[in-house]
Amino acid sequence: MKNIFTDCLWKNFGAAIDMLTGVIVLCPDELWGKDRRFFYMAYHTVIFLDYYLTHPVREFRPGLPYTIGDMDNLPAEAVDDVLPDRQYTKEEFVEYLGSIREKCKRLILSASEETLAERWIRDDEIDMHGLCPGLVEAG
Repeated sequence: MKNIFTDCLWKNFGAAIDMLTGVIVLCPDELWGKDRRFFYMAYHTVIFLDYYLTHPVREFRPGLPYTIGDMDNLPAEAVDDVLPDRQYTKEEFVEYLGSIREKCKRLILSASEETLAERWIRDDEIDMHGLCPGLVEAG
């Protein structure tokens, strides 16, 4: 049963990552350079995808570095306080997504039943990268 679940999970994650890659590739260059909201949304999606696929979380090393910004002084287009250190190219995003895709595939297909049942982010990892401050366990 685990193999059916992990195969299905991987196929869905793989398809979603492929779709995200396609959206970035197909984004017109003028939109990529001018529509900062699109750029920030793409960045937010990619960084958090990588973050949540990192187990244990303490080993997270973003391929496209960021800085946690001041919530009272964020760019108008920002999605949250996770701000890219610069305007990354579409090519950089695509390369990063390729490595995230492989990471995702490896993680899912090699996961044991115990790993799949574990809490993903431990209490001592919550504030580690500034991405999930104050996160509390649901349930």
